[in-house]
Amino acid sequence: MTTTIVIGAGAAGAPLAARLSEDPAHEVLLIEAGNTGAFPAELLDATNVQAAMPGHPANWAHPALLAPDAPYIIARGRVLGGSSTINGGGFVRARPEDFAAWADVAGPGWSYAAVLPTMRALENDLDADPATDAALHGSSGPMPVRRPAQTSPAARAFTAAALELGFVHEHDKNAPGLPGVGAVPSNIVDGVRVNTGLAYIDPARDRPNLRVLGDTRALRIVFDGSRAIGVETSEDTLLADEIVLCAGGIGSPHLLLASGIGPRLQLEALGIRVVADLPVGESFSDHPDINLGWRTAQRIADPADLFAFPTALNFWSGVAPAGDDSRELASAGDLEILLTVKSHDYLLTGTPAAASEPEELQLIVGLQAPEGRGTIALASADPLEPPRIEYRYLDAPGDRARLRVGIRTGVALLRSHAFAPIFGGLTEIDDDTLRDDDLLDAWMLAHLGTAIHLSGSAPMGTVVDAHGRVLGVAGLRVADTSILPTVPTRGPSATAVLIGELIARSIRSGN
Repeated sequence: MTTTIVIGAGAAGAPLAARLSEDPAHEVLLIEAGNTGAFPAELLDATNVQAAMPGHPANWAHPALLAPDAPYIIARGRVLGGSSTINGGGFVRARPEDFAAWADVAGPGWSYAAVLPTMRALENDLDADPATDAALHGSSGPMPVRRPAQTSPAARAFTAAALELGFVHEHDKNAPGLPGVGAVPSNIVDGVRVNTGLAYIDPARDRPNLRVLGDTRALRIVFDGSRAIGVETSEDTLLADEIVLCAGGIGSPHLLLASGIGPRLQLEALGIRVVADLPVGESFSDHPDINLGWRTAQRIADPADLFAFPTALNFWSGVAPAGDDSRELASAGDLEILLTVKSHDYLLTGTPAAASEPEELQLIVGLQAPEGRGTIALASADPLEPPRIEYRYLDAPGDRARLRVGIRTGVALLRSHAFAPIFGGLTEIDDDTLRDDDLLDAWMLAHLGTAIHLSGSAPMGTVVDAHGRVLGVAGLRVADTSILPTVPTRGPSATAVLIGELIARSIRSGN
């Protein structure tokens, strides 16, 4: 019997633990810092993201800097299902171009063709036709996939506006093809956010070789020389044959650093014994985004819409990266404009506005292929002290140029003929700002947000290998978006689940 400790029961950790425990020869201990019992109603309600508010018990709420003068609180799931329990419910595959870039680093096992069977196996695409779509979509996996109805006035106007501006219709955002406007695949069914705890762990709880330990925080990895042999937790020290970190793009690098795996100078300055000198946390990427607020000309919100983000436009900015011919970026798209059909206040509170109050909605404009990179570093040798997270958003001139294209395109959508019957005006930006690059750059910095899709904080190639094994040590892996060399050009939730599935298969096959 092989014993594996999985740290973090989130988007990747829950699938990994469930798949490992399918093998009776594997004893699996799944450790989660948050609650692993029944889900309160607000965590299942996919019409809002109120659990992402600071102070909610299901949320880590990490302090960070998006830019030098832009403090922010980063919501990460601290609950069974992790961030799949508190996010917007998008379940969009990474693009073939993303996998091609990762395969250049990690080898052919990370190509789109190589991972497609696993992507199919993890999903139950409720919109696909098994008779005609079986080569691309699965129909029997744990994760349900549903595309929201496109019947609301805002969704119809948004799609018509994108076509009016010359963009193409993207019929299936989980299929290869040109980026464009289309429904956002989600793991939302009848208004319920089906997180990985519901999909993977609940059906497996009765397995005798799977133990789920909630309300237990992992503090450090325990080593015997350069071999990981256990985990020091808030409750006890637990031993195992192998440790797998699935604590997310912030939690996993923080654990590595606190355990002596990271840049030597940083660790030695804090008095931490260096187990492996690796560039942990030195170059992550994420999606900066900005809410473009607008006011409706008439009440259009429909309580029957049991989702918040039905439609998105993905497209290329036309701004090539430095030293790049941009062909792959043009085919993948480096900008996204996400339509919301719930007000910002409702998204964060779940409380609808009075019918007499003005209705204010937003387009979320995101930069999906940023050049800029951020850092995660220890603030203290104390593992309970939050790390220092600096995103350095919009440092790169090209990133500012791309996001300007995104903001101006969002405004053009709202001012199109298609939107005219429901558009009542912009709420936070004026034409003088839109016309002037310098004014628009300042406005963007003042309104910065983040999609919280942090990737690459313990990447394949320099920190782990293609199977998630940490370089230079034994018995330790990472399996979450930390290992992706770059953030996907679409939201990473489906890719995080895929990572859990792939690394579980690696472990079970002896790789």
